[in-house]
Amino acid sequence: MITAEKITELTGHGSPIFTLELSQKPGILFSGGNDKGLVEWSLERNTFIKVMFPVAASVYAIHCPAGYPLLFAGLRSGEVLVFNFVEQKIIKSLRLHRSAIFDIKSAPSKKELLVASEDGTVSVWNLDTLEQVYVLKVSNDTIRSISISPDQKLVAFGCRDNSIQIYDLEDYSLIKSLQGHTMAVFTVQFSPYGAYLVSGSRDAQIKIWDMTTFELTKSIAAHMFAVNHIAFHPEKPYFATASMDKSIKIWGADDFKLYKIISREKGYASHQLSVNKLAWNGDDLLSVSDDKRIIIWGLNLD
Repeated sequence: MITAEKITELTGHGSPIFTLELSQKPGILFSGGNDKGLVEWSLERNTFIKVMFPVAASVYAIHCPAGYPLLFAGLRSGEVLVFNFVEQKIIKSLRLHRSAIFDIKSAPSKKELLVASEDGTVSVWNLDTLEQVYVLKVSNDTIRSISISPDQKLVAFGCRDNSIQIYDLEDYSLIKSLQGHTMAVFTVQFSPYGAYLVSGSRDAQIKIWDMTTFELTKSIAAHMFAVNHIAFHPEKPYFATASMDKSIKIWGADDFKLYKIISREKGYASHQLSVNKLAWNGDDLLSVSDDKRIIIWGLNLD
């Protein structure tokens, strides 16, 4: 039986928190949201470290690519700020999009950064030079989420037009458009071995897609309201979902059974508003919310 224990809360944000990201350096967390700064936290001491840098608009996406001393922050304004840890300063602003940046991911094999925007395009940047490589028109509406397959052959985009677009990561050609959700797709995640893709939507559904046939294999009425984020455990066969219904749920990654609900209704001193994003730090699950809090949950998954 899976058990969950609230370890601590990290407080200090004055507005809703939209995103979080573990640093390349162990024990460091970054968070961003509706207030005017990107924040660094210590997970070893569970304390605030500093505001990394001020921002002129809400932070919707943070990405720390492996192997690079860089942090990318995607803003509501469409700007992407590039912070260099060695120089301890912002070294560049990637100015291309005029609308909000909702997700940022990197493809290490190609040394490329992918930036998804409300304008329906994905911009591709060289991680070494920080120069623009390509712009991909994916949708006529917002792109909310990016997931790159473990073998770095496919990339999935979750879109506000209810679709999931699967592209070839090598040449950025469209492979398949997955239709099944009845509302905007907020989150997509490839499974750790790439056999399937999980999507979460404003329709409160989780859908499982076979990545060999691109067929829909399972639909789960997962939450009461929108599924904001899906996060696979780095090693164990589980994934967690965060929802606008204020709950976090833990699911089996091989049997898709529901194993745990973390919510106030279940007796946990959990979030009081929408849970927006999750991150695993070992068996600890970190969650951020519109209630301005970061909560660290200790899970016993054995």
